[in-house]
Amino acid sequence: MKFDRFTHEREREAAGCERIAGVDEAGRGPLAGPVVAAAAVFSPKYIQAGLPKPLDEVNDSKKLSAKKRDLLFELLQKLDGFEFGIALVEPAEIDRINILKATHRAMNEALAALGQVPGHVLVDGRPVASLGQAQTALVKGDSLSYSIAAASILAKVTRDRMMVELDREFPGYGFAANKGYGTREHLDALAKLGPCRVHRYSFAPIKPQPQLRLFPNPTTDEPVARG
Repeated sequence: MKFDRFTHEREREAAGCERIAGVDEAGRGPLAGPVVAAAAVFSPKYIQAGLPKPLDEVNDSKKLSAKKRDLLFELLQKLDGFEFGIALVEPAEIDRINILKATHRAMNEALAALGQVPGHVLVDGRPVASLGQAQTALVKGDSLSYSIAAASILAKVTRDRMMVELDREFPGYGFAANKGYGTREHLDALAKLGPCRVHRYSFAPIKPQPQLRLFPNPTTDEPVARG
């Protein structure tokens, strides 16, 4: 029996909510590239009857192959009765306001990109106070809700394709393969080339970390006064 990923949407509809949106992000952890968020709204006909094949395979983007994600990404955008918004925050802004605020900003902008304000938002993970609207936070929501899962696919594929383009603009870091995450190859490239414009300078190891000083340095430290 296939797991029902419209349970939470139907619960909200039964409570009188209209236009339930799922929202998710991609790219919080990488050392380079933007953070991308997407919002997804399925029409009530799908929430009640389910998704047609192969869209019923929509799931947490991390559990799908790249080929399957790309297929579902294209099919979702062509689906009648499906609405979505996608937004991103660039690395310089991430450095300026921090990654959590940048992620929440991207989520807000993705929701704003919808044609109409949703009546309720299903959020992957923890609540997002800055959304300023009724919401339900679902831990591992991208595995529990088709709306969140669709948003996760839209955000992930959008960001991955951007990183492939950035790999052409900034060769040597392997962005097409590592998508900006701190793989050994990426760290080796950083040691050799230094960071580029699309790196997040507020992230370790790009940002210098304070040294843990267990003992004084006799050549630079002031002598300790003794009574």
